[in-house]
Amino acid sequence: MDCSLNAKAAPDQKDYRTTLKPVWCPGCGDFSVLMSITRAMAELGLQRHETALISGIGCSSRIPAYTSVYGFHGVHGRALAIATGVKVARPDLTVIAAGGDGDGFSIGGNHFLHSCRRNVDMTYIVMDNEVYGMTKGQASPTTDSDWKNSKLTPEGTGVSPVEPVHLAIAAGANFVARGFSGDPNEVARLIAAGIRHPGFSFVHILSPCVTYRPEQRDWKTMVHKDERPPASTMPEALHRLAEDDGFSVGILYAGKRPPFQPSLKATGSLAEIEKKYVA
Repeated sequence: MDCSLNAKAAPDQKDYRTTLKPVWCPGCGDFSVLMSITRAMAELGLQRHETALISGIGCSSRIPAYTSVYGFHGVHGRALAIATGVKVARPDLTVIAAGGDGDGFSIGGNHFLHSCRRNVDMTYIVMDNEVYGMTKGQASPTTDSDWKNSKLTPEGTGVSPVEPVHLAIAAGANFVARGFSGDPNEVARLIAAGIRHPGFSFVHILSPCVTYRPEQRDWKTMVHKDERPPASTMPEALHRLAEDDGFSVGILYAGKRPPFQPSLKATGSLAEIEKKYVA
């Protein structure tokens, strides 16, 4: 199959969709995020055969199956490790990783920290609904400590939730934005900006789970745009976050660190390398 786009003035977001129908619950915010991702790809005119979308496990990690770029559906929490390997080995590719709050900040939390500080040129999109939706509603790393609607934690988790944006900036991500799935045009803008920005870009998307967290329908009345220019230094960004309520959306931080890209210069022929491992 020819993975390149047909020659035309501007690609359409439908060019980046497969014929598979998403299996998310009706009303899931991830439908809008999928639309935002393909819209951003169309805006940037990405070639499908030069784009890789990597995911782990979870509701939102199904996204590679619904896009027509090269995709890899990996194991739980390892999307960033795989995406890093792809980008380091093939720096010519546009590499995007996608997943949820459980995949990204629980079993994948260590990879998240080191991806931020390593600053490889790729974009990580996290759909955060503060719950494990695929496994029927357990508290996730971003769930409020007093959420009591889970049978596993009927008295609440009792532990402080992870703050993804704070964590990303403190760990060294070069671009940090927050969006709301109820505004797909704005989310598409944030994703496109993240892909354009050099280094590790983190796009945190509030994506309601109306099945297990129906109260999240109220998020649409709580989000508000941060009209200020993005912070350009880590201290400035962290200072702003001290007053953040978790619902401000926009580009929050745009740093200037150069991306990490190790040399791919060969150290010898394959035969010479093989000799080192011959007993």
